[in-house]
Amino acid sequence: MIGKIAGRLEYRSADHVLIDVRGVGYIVYVSDRVMAGLPANGEAVALYTDLLVREDNLQLFGFTTLVEKEWHRLLMSVQGIGAKASMAILGTLGADGVSRAIALGDWNALAKAKGVGAKTAQRVTIELKDKAPGVMAMGGSVAAALGDEVIEAETPAAPHKTPAPQGNPASAEALSALGNLGYAPGEAASAVAEAAGAAPDADTSTLIRAALKLLAPKG
Repeated sequence: MIGKIAGRLEYRSADHVLIDVRGVGYIVYVSDRVMAGLPANGEAVALYTDLLVREDNLQLFGFTTLVEKEWHRLLMSVQGIGAKASMAILGTLGADGVSRAIALGDWNALAKAKGVGAKTAQRVTIELKDKAPGVMAMGGSVAAALGDEVIEAETPAAPHKTPAPQGNPASAEALSALGNLGYAPGEAASAVAEAAGAAPDADTSTLIRAALKLLAPKG
């Protein structure tokens, strides 16, 4: 299994790029969002990858974060979601957006992705809702482990610093704190997702306070 590729970006097409790794060129399919964040041709680049094996074809899909890669894997497990649809969802919402949409059961957000109908979007939110807390928590643990790691390509080109490993780790930290307070993973994830959606740049303390207000008994 090829889990990560680091090399020089040779060229880009509409939905894929060619990365040269020590003279071997790898075609990697990426979402529109990932494509927009890549460096210029000729510069060094690093992507986490997932290998799709078919009877007549092998395809690599690239991601800037491990959380994004994990959502791709989970999305692909849902009937009606293939690699193309998964990349469309991630390209439209990003990893944090997918976490938020699934935690909140917001199938309308998923249905905005090209090729994803309402029924399929609803199926995704139902089947993956219980997975959202784990993926959101994964973001914080991986970010803590990687810090601001620079993945360097083994090419003469200058290394390209990848984006922050998993977005804002505050959501994962807030989720952990709510779990320690005794809230169920599902309801905690929904509250944190809603709070993070209202204030994407909020720090951990702010998210916890906002989530607690959402979880407080009404009336």
